[in-house]
Amino acid sequence: MNQGSTRRADVLMAKVCAACPVCRHARAKQEGAAYSFVKTIEVSLCPFCRAYERVYGKKAHEPG
Repeated sequence: MNQGSTRRADVLMAKVCAACPVCRHARAKQEGAAYSFVKTIEVSLCPFCRAYERVYGKKAHEPG
């Protein structure tokens, strides 16, 4: 896979994270169960959260 297609895949995966109701709630409220959940799983488990960080330069739980 070349770098261009990897970048395109990252953008598409980051859009999934941007539309995810749990991640959106965490970014908006900055507290509660959704915030704790996203903050815990974003680095180790969720490929969409990792792509969000690569594309937008900030963690999935950080306000937009």
